[in-house]
Amino acid sequence: QQRLVESGGGLVQPGGSLRLSCAASGFTFGFYAIGWFRQAPEKGREGVSCFSPAQNVTYYSDSVRGRFIYSRDDAKNTVYLQMNNLKPEDAGIYYCAIVYCTISTITNRFDTWGQGTEVTVSS
Repeated sequence: QQRLVESGGGLVQPGGSLRLSCAASGFTFGFYAIGWFRQAPEKGREGVSCFSPAQNVTYYSDSVRGRFIYSRDDAKNTVYLQMNNLKPEDAGIYYCAIVYCTISTITNRFDTWGQGTEVTVSS
């Protein structure tokens, strides 16, 4: 079965860093774009970052650009989201999903979601 499993969330102080992981199984990584979304308390789900293998470009939302870094390890079939200089507004549940991804847009391709991993930013 096709699966994406998030991990790496936790508690961090403002200004700190955290790296999230998204492990894929049941499909070949290279055929799909994988993206990150988040849902903060009292907020809707928003796109954060993605990489498009077809276009070889990486998307970042305006709020995280310059602080977050998307990467992937094809051998491990895993993508990562390195989050630096974290702010309280970065807190929430982070999800990864198969997406349509361009340099400026991110959309959940199949509108399916896993359990996510929670990030808490608090002093």
